[in-house]
Amino acid sequence: MTAPRPLRLDDSLSLLLRGYGFGAHVWRRARAGARAVPFRLLGRDALLVRGAEGVDTFYDESRVHRHGAMPAFIQESLFGHGSVHSLDGPTHRHRKATFVEVLYDDAEVERLVPHLEREWAAAVEGWRAGASASAYDAAVDALGRAVMRWAGIPGTPAAHARWARRQAQIVDSFGRPHSPGYLLALANRRWSDRHAERLIDAVRRGRLHPEPGTAMYAWAWHRDRVGRLLPSKTAGVELQNSFRPMIAVSRFVAFAAKELHDRPAWRDRIAAETAERGRLVGGELATMFAQEIRRTAPFVPLLPGWAVVDVELDGQRVGAGGRVVLDILGTDTDPASWEDPDRFDPERFRGVGPAYEELQAFIPHGGATVADGHRCPGEKLAIAGLSAAVAALSDPGVRIAGRGLGVDRRRMPTRPRSGGRVGPAAGGRCPFH
Repeated sequence: MTAPRPLRLDDSLSLLLRGYGFGAHVWRRARAGARAVPFRLLGRDALLVRGAEGVDTFYDESRVHRHGAMPAFIQESLFGHGSVHSLDGPTHRHRKATFVEVLYDDAEVERLVPHLEREWAAAVEGWRAGASASAYDAAVDALGRAVMRWAGIPGTPAAHARWARRQAQIVDSFGRPHSPGYLLALANRRWSDRHAERLIDAVRRGRLHPEPGTAMYAWAWHRDRVGRLLPSKTAGVELQNSFRPMIAVSRFVAFAAKELHDRPAWRDRIAAETAERGRLVGGELATMFAQEIRRTAPFVPLLPGWAVVDVELDGQRVGAGGRVVLDILGTDTDPASWEDPDRFDPERFRGVGPAYEELQAFIPHGGATVADGHRCPGEKLAIAGLSAAVAALSDPGVRIAGRGLGVDRRRMPTRPRSGGRVGPAAGGRCPFH
């Protein structure tokens, strides 16, 4: 006779109430060092996994699929209907290849650098001259303008900034379906989809002529596995998915402001490095700091998938049809993978450089490989944008206010409440002059 399955209460409400603390709450039920723990989510059995072993399990497409696993209110508002995020197998790999070609190539990253340098230098100049804004808001505008020009999207800087703010609002509210902000996010999603669709149609009709190699060009002419052009709306969705992740980096910039405020010695070191290099993007110390921000403040705490066969890990099992949930934050701060994981220490990334992708337990932009798995191909762009922001915020002519830097860890996605208020520092001096 089969032993009865232990009764488990559904943890869905706990996820909403605990947010980024949910994973740690569930792991308290397991033995120390466990790689998997069973729970219930949205009425189904689920298995929470972490660490390198959890990453391997979650991204094994023979056992776990992503299609349909993301709650519809997130999929439709954040990623868009029919986007690559909902695909699996050969169809996913075929469409992902265009993202890799457009976003991941080192030459494409270098093409973005001058735009980042220009935007962040202008932000520093404004702060030094007396402008006061949150690091978050400044980043939405700066990163949005830079990435849209890079993507080949026509328009004035003001128009680019306005669209970037719509995209940022979508990102800020996708995880709160019970809030008025979510309704605004749906409206912004609808506007953005229509606008992007019109741009794609304009390219196909010969009214716009983006440069080959840009995201605008690539998605206008992308063909599916049987050689058909994507529907204009779907192509427009993927165009947005090519530039919105950079705008979402603004959230990391707000955390960077908080951590730099709390670590003046690191600000001084990064400012000296920036002055010596004479540029904002790519400094070793600024990049190390950016990587530690990404490790300790991941965008989402969890990612869901469907078990297409029975899945077992570390003595725990979930049957086919159940959920396998990857603990992003729990993996990025896994004691078995990181020394003193709860300590903010950029030095842990010294000398890592491009090899960060080989760190299986470092997954702020997803795990597995870029080409064949679900790891975000825009990760290099994100690091470039964030390292430039870290360097800009470290300028000795800039002051980061200490008020409003608290973080509500129940809110998804979260950031410091004030966004990191930035303004001129009395007696500051620009490191370039």
